Amino acid sequence: MRTVDPAKHAAKRATIVDAAAGCFAEKGFERTTTADICRAAGISSGSLFHYFPNKRAMFTAIFTDDAAETAGRLETAAKADDQWEALLDVVTELAGQVAHPAVVRLVLEAAAQAARDDEFAELIRRNDGALRDGLAVLVERAADAGLIDPGVTARAAAGWVAGLIDAMILRASLDPDLDLPAEQAVLRTILVRFLRPVSPPDGA
Repeated sequence: MRTVDPAKHAAKRATIVDAAAGCFAEKGFERTTTADICRAAGISSGSLFHYFPNKRAMFTAIFTDDAAETAGRLETAAKADDQWEALLDVVTELAGQVAHPAVVRLVLEAAAQAARDDEFAELIRRNDGALRDGLAVLVERAADAGLIDPGVTARAAAGWVAGLIDAMILRASLDPDLDLPAEQAVLRTILVRFLRPVSPPDGA
């Protein structure tokens, strides 16, 4: 019996997902064909269907894999010694990724797909909830260390922080010449002013 090398299988799957993401970003979900993805991945259709039954499965895999990668980043950040810096770094990093032009196009395609596919829409809702949960953990741990305004609840703050990441997507979709490093710097400033404890006036 032929055995499957898990590492090679995972690598080939990742190649297909990356190729599919590029095609969907360039042509959109509806106009992308499995033949397009095969050409981009450099594989035959038989090999492609060994990994995914159809292009919808590939589109779904893009966002499933991204959610897993984001969860890994949040888990790593939660183990950091300085929870405040970990929060700033992970939010800045996530905002920088989602503001990439190709990612913006994929997010817009995901919104369109969610409007016509209830199962996919539920996946996007779960991903968003997981992001907020992970951010809430970072906020709560930074608050426990006295690094965040105790008047801000972790869950509410996480929702607003996730909203700022979403705002970066919108900014990038409207401005193709967006200066991403500058916007990331502004985002960090907003987070500092929103979340850090307010120092009392001298003599108060």
